[in-house]
Amino acid sequence: MPDRAPAPSKTIAHDRAPAAAPSAHYGYGESLAFDQAEPGFDLRALALILRANAVVIVILFALALAAALVVTMLMTPRYTAITTVEINNQTAQVLGKAADADTSEAQMSTAQETERFLETQLEIINSRAMAQRVAQRLALVGNPAFYKAMGRRMPGNNPSRRVLEEDAVKALLKAEAGTLPHNTRLASIAFTAPDSYFAAKVANIWAAEYIQANLQRRYDSSDYAREFIQGQLTDAKAKLEKSERDLNAYARAAGLIKTRDANPTAGGGSADGTVANSVTGASLLQLNAAANQAEQTRIAAQQRWQALNSGDLFNSPEVLANPAIAQLLAERARNEAELQRERSRHTDAYPTVIQLQAQVDTINHQLSAVARNVRAAVKQQYDAATRSAEELKAQVQGLKGQSLAEQDRAVQYNLLARDADTNRSLYESLLQRYKELTAAAGISASNIAIIDNAENPIEPSSPVLLINLGVGLLAGFALSVLVVTIRHQLDDAVRIPEDIEAKLQIPLLGVIPRTGDDLPSVALDDPKSMLSEAYNSLRSSLLFSTASGLPKTLLVTSSQAAEGKSTTSLAIARGVAKLGRKVLLIDVDMRRPAVHATMGFDNKQGLSSVLTGQRPFAAVIHATPHANLSVMTSGPIPPSPTDLLSSVSMTQLLKELGQAYDVVILDSPPVLGLADAPVLASLVEGVLLVVQADRSRRGSLKSSLRRLQDNHANILGGTLTMFDPKKVSSRYSEYYGYSYYSHYYTEATDQA
Repeated sequence: MPDRAPAPSKTIAHDRAPAAAPSAHYGYGESLAFDQAEPGFDLRALALILRANAVVIVILFALALAAALVVTMLMTPRYTAITTVEINNQTAQVLGKAADADTSEAQMSTAQETERFLETQLEIINSRAMAQRVAQRLALVGNPAFYKAMGRRMPGNNPSRRVLEEDAVKALLKAEAGTLPHNTRLASIAFTAPDSYFAAKVANIWAAEYIQANLQRRYDSSDYAREFIQGQLTDAKAKLEKSERDLNAYARAAGLIKTRDANPTAGGGSADGTVANSVTGASLLQLNAAANQAEQTRIAAQQRWQALNSGDLFNSPEVLANPAIAQLLAERARNEAELQRERSRHTDAYPTVIQLQAQVDTINHQLSAVARNVRAAVKQQYDAATRSAEELKAQVQGLKGQSLAEQDRAVQYNLLARDADTNRSLYESLLQRYKELTAAAGISASNIAIIDNAENPIEPSSPVLLINLGVGLLAGFALSVLVVTIRHQLDDAVRIPEDIEAKLQIPLLGVIPRTGDDLPSVALDDPKSMLSEAYNSLRSSLLFSTASGLPKTLLVTSSQAAEGKSTTSLAIARGVAKLGRKVLLIDVDMRRPAVHATMGFDNKQGLSSVLTGQRPFAAVIHATPHANLSVMTSGPIPPSPTDLLSSVSMTQLLKELGQAYDVVILDSPPVLGLADAPVLASLVEGVLLVVQADRSRRGSLKSSLRRLQDNHANILGGTLTMFDPKKVSSRYSEYYGYSYYSHYYTEATDQA
C-alpha cells in the first residue's frame, strides 16, 4: 500500500472528540448535552426501559400473582399453638441457700450477663435434646398418628429405630420455633402442625419438658457435687487417719506424751501447745509455780526471822501474837498489881509479898521460855522454807533440761500435728458441705414458670393469602428486574437516538426518519417533508462540528451496506449547496456505486479514471440541476479499489479538489470487511458515521469505530437513519416531535 499524505487543513485532532452541535429543530441535542453533564443514575433512561418492557412486566406480575393464588389454594392449612413461659435468671432460695450448685450463673446481675443467659435458654428451648425429650414423652417415634397429624409420610420401607427417631426429631425441630422478644423474659414456644389439637399438645409438652429438663439439670449438677464431695470426703478421712497414726507413732517412738487440750493456752501453756499439752511441760509448769510459791514462803519466813533477831524479843509481833505469851503477860500484870498493893501495906519480907514476887518471877521465866520457843519455831519455818525452795528450784532446773530436749524432739511432732489438724479441718468442712447437699437433695426450685398454656388454635396460621400475594409481588418484581435486565443487556441494536451516545460514545448529529413508501429523492425534493427537515438539522450540526465550521472534506460511511449513507451524502451535499457553497459529491464506493444511478448519470468515466491517469478530474465532474452542486461518479470498477484509494494520486486529488471546491463530500463504502473506508478516513478532515435504526448492532459499530480510529480518523459523530417515530413513540415519549412532523407532513401531502 503506498504512503498516504496527511489530510489537508485538518483542524481537529483524531483523539479529541468534537463538540456536538445543538439541534434546535428536534430539541434533543441540548438535552443530551445536559444529560451528559449530569452524573449519577439516569431516572429518565430507567423510565424509558420500563415503558419499553411494560407488557412483559405486567405479564410477569400477573403470572406471579396467579401462582401465589394457586399455591395458597393448594397449600394445607397449618395451625400454630403458642405457650408462653417466664425465664428468670434468679433461682428461689431453699434452706437459706441456692438449691442448685451453679450459683454463679443464678446470681447474675449485669444486663449483658442476663441477656447472654436468656439467649442461652432460648437455644436450649430450640435444641435437639428438647425435641428428643418431647418425642420420647409423647411416644412419637414410629407412631403413625404422629405422621398423620404432621401431614408427613413415614420414611422408607421398614425403617430402623434410629431412622425413625431422627425423622421425628427433624419434624419437631422444623415445626417448633422458640422466640424471646427483646427487653422481656417471656419466651414463646410455638409449634405448627396441620392438626390444631396436636399443635397445642406438643407446645404444652415442650414447655413442660423444658422446665423438667431445667430441674433435671440442676439435680444432676447437685448430684454430681454430692458424688464429688463424697469422694473428696473419703480421701480426706483416709488422710486424717493416716496423719493421726503417723503422729501417734512418732510420739511413741520419741517418748512424747501429749494431752491435746482443746484450749492449749489454758493452764499457762503457750499458744502453739508445745508446753502445756505434754506431761513434762505440765510438770514443769506445776513445779515452777510451786518453786515460786516456796520462794515467796522462804522470803516471808526470812523476814520474820530477821524481825525476831533484830530487836527486843517481846516487841516482836510473832511473840506478841502468841496466845501463851498474851496469857502469861496478863497473869503477870495481875500478880504485879497485887504485889504492889501488898508492898504498899507490907514489907518485902512479908510472906504475901514474897509469894507474889515468886509468882511474878515464875511468870517472867515462863515468858522467856515461850519467847524462845516462838523464835525457835520461826527459825525452823525459815529453814524449812529455804530447803523447800532450793529443792523445788533444783527440780525446775531438771525439768527445764528435759523440756528443752523434748522440744527438740517435738519439732517433727508439731509438723505431723499441724498436718493432722489441717486434714481434720478439711474433713470437717467437707463433711458439713456434704450434709448440706444431702439435706437439699430432691428440693429444687425452678426459675421457669408457664404463663399461658397453648390453646387449640381456631384460625390457621398458614397459608395467609395477603402474605403469599406479597411474596408473589416480590417474586414478580425480582423476575421482572431479571428479565428486563437481561433483555436490556442483550439488546445490542441501536434503536433510538440516545443509543448513539450511550452505546457508541460519539456525538449525535442528526436523526433521519423513515420516509415510508416514498423514495428518498422524492421526499428531499419537498422542503417541508420530514426527511428534508431532518437533513437540514443534520446540516446545521455539521456546520458547528469543528472549530472552523464545516470540514472541507467529509467522508460519509456506515458499518454495513444499505444503511442510507448514499442518500445522506446527497442530502448533505444538496443542503450545503443551498447555503451558496460550492460542493462536490464524490462516489468513492468502487464496489457498489450508487450515486450515478440516483442522479441519472452514466458511470463510464469517474473517479477510477482520474486515479488511473486516464482523465483529468475536471473531465469527469457532472453538473447537477441543483445550484453549486457537482458530482463525480465512481467510474468503472477497478480490480483493486483499495490500491487506488490508498495511492498518492488520491491524496493529491483530494488536495486539488479542496482548492477547487468549498466542500468535498465522499460517499464511502461500508467499513466492515473492506479497507476502503478506513483508508479514506485518514485522508479527510471529518468522518460522519451513518447508523440505521433497528438494524445496526453495537458490536459491529464498535468494530467499525475502532477501525476508523486505528487509522487516525476524525469522527465528527453519527446520524441515525430510517428512524420510525411511530414505532417507538408509544414507548419513548421523548420522540413525539417526530410523530408531530410526520402527522404534519401527511396532512400537507393530502391537502396538496
